[in-house]
Amino acid sequence: MTSRSTTPRKILLIVAAVAVAMALGVLIEAGLAHAATSPTVPAAGEVLAAPSSLNQVIDNLRNVIVGLLVGLATLFLTIGGIRYILAGGDPGEVEAAKKTLRYAGIGYGVAALAPLLVSILQGIVGA
Repeated sequence: MTSRSTTPRKILLIVAAVAVAMALGVLIEAGLAHAATSPTVPAAGEVLAAPSSLNQVIDNLRNVIVGLLVGLATLFLTIGGIRYILAGGDPGEVEAAKKTLRYAGIGYGVAALAPLLVSILQGIVGA
């Protein structure tokens, strides 16, 4: 095969890897992030009420942390997949791509454990 015939295949694989990583990130974030404590969404220009308890503050903090962790893990998953596709058999690049994918898995694991860590924190502070 010439390099010309493999270029469209690599581009298609990159696009597919990005699409799968984004879909996976959205699904995991939706599964891990808890619904907001207030059932209504404030109207434009309406001031949000201050959290009424320490539990609500901790829950809000957990939701933000889980969202950030899942977003970063999805970014690392996408970068690792693209690096793996573009490695072209180079052992050094393949190993670097695998390491990036491993870090993405660790990020998803930490995001999955975030609610447990927050509940432990709530137990420690007695909230």
